[in-house]
Amino acid sequence: MFESAPLIEKDVYIKALMGETSEEANDIVDKINEKYEYWDKVKYKPLSGGYTSQQLWSHVKASRALGAKTIWAKYGIKLSVTNKMQQMCHDFDMIFGSFWELDTMPQTADKKRYLASSLMEEAIFSSQMEGAVTTRAVAKEMLKKGISPQNKSQQMISNNYKTICYIVEHKDEPLTAENIRLIHSLMTNKTLKNEEDVGRFRTEQDDVVVENQLTGDVVHTSPPASDLAEFIDDLCQFFNNGNGKVFIHPIIRGIIVHFMIAYMHPFVDGNGRTARALFYWYMLKEKYWLTEYMSISRVIANSKRSYEDALLYTELDGCDIGYFVAYNLRVLDISYRQLKGYIEKKQREKQKANMFIVTNRNINERQAQIIQYFVEHSTAVVTVKDMQNRFLVASMTARKDLVDLVDKGYLVEIAINKVKMGYIKSDAFDELVRV
Repeated sequence: MFESAPLIEKDVYIKALMGETSEEANDIVDKINEKYEYWDKVKYKPLSGGYTSQQLWSHVKASRALGAKTIWAKYGIKLSVTNKMQQMCHDFDMIFGSFWELDTMPQTADKKRYLASSLMEEAIFSSQMEGAVTTRAVAKEMLKKGISPQNKSQQMISNNYKTICYIVEHKDEPLTAENIRLIHSLMTNKTLKNEEDVGRFRTEQDDVVVENQLTGDVVHTSPPASDLAEFIDDLCQFFNNGNGKVFIHPIIRGIIVHFMIAYMHPFVDGNGRTARALFYWYMLKEKYWLTEYMSISRVIANSKRSYEDALLYTELDGCDIGYFVAYNLRVLDISYRQLKGYIEKKQREKQKANMFIVTNRNINERQAQIIQYFVEHSTAVVTVKDMQNRFLVASMTARKDLVDLVDKGYLVEIAINKVKMGYIKSDAFDELVRV
């Protein structure tokens, strides 16, 4: 169990609010607020000049209180937007607006492939966060080939993928209570213990608490179900009506939508998946279209402890949502950097593949990438369906590409079974590639 922060004496807090502190302490406070750290880390910060950790914590709290805004008055949820948060939001605005304008970025056909891949990645990792047990390779194969789910884990991933695709198609529609239930229904179809809970807001008869999975301790008790009707109305207004009376940056608003679903737990189960889906929807609604290409849930899944800590810190520190906002901004930053690195890698691969086009004008761009694939995966066996999914082309086009490479001597056709054919490197492949 986390250690609660110490109580701050009134006179110490007033001095902190009045700015009575050293330059060293101010510098440390600024660094603490860059990551929006909680007491469990602040107490270990080195200090000189007779300062105690408790005094430093009082200055941290005072700095946050001075700029705090009430985000959800009924539940006392507040936020202090730090310089770091503002800087990151500004950087995202610049990045999201100009990403594809760089000379190194891919063309339309490549964008479509990257989009299909990223939607699958988001579905897989969001489901794995909620307990889906399967490998990324198996899950992606299922989605690419449209294979029917064979178990609960695969059903969760299939549901997630269908939900994301639905959101992409309906991103400009307003959020309503019916849409929230629909998103939950799409996400949880055939995966809940009780099917009647699919798409149903919880009632007073439903016992919903959040527990620490290791200790079993209750870390959050959601507000009563009687609050849900008012909450859903307020959430829809918050989602649909821009910035209202108080300006909140759109990215932070999207994070607040995510948090409020997690905080209220409007459903018996599936709240996490629904919360991430609504954040995704909000980002697309606000024209942050690059979100479609970013696997945000992969980053969260790989830092799940930090995700849970951010929720817990908010709970422990008087519903200060700054912890959750700071964490999610870091997630966006990491997800963007992963996307950029992935695209740059794919562009390098494409440039290598294009060398074959330069030396052999009878090879098209897709065929050049197939050749490059076999250069890097010498024992691979590919099918028409594999290439159809890889390049998002018709079956006839994929087959023609492969058969043409057989005719040119690069590949050999083999029988996988009585009806399915595969393609492997020919004995002459390495010599042809060297030429």
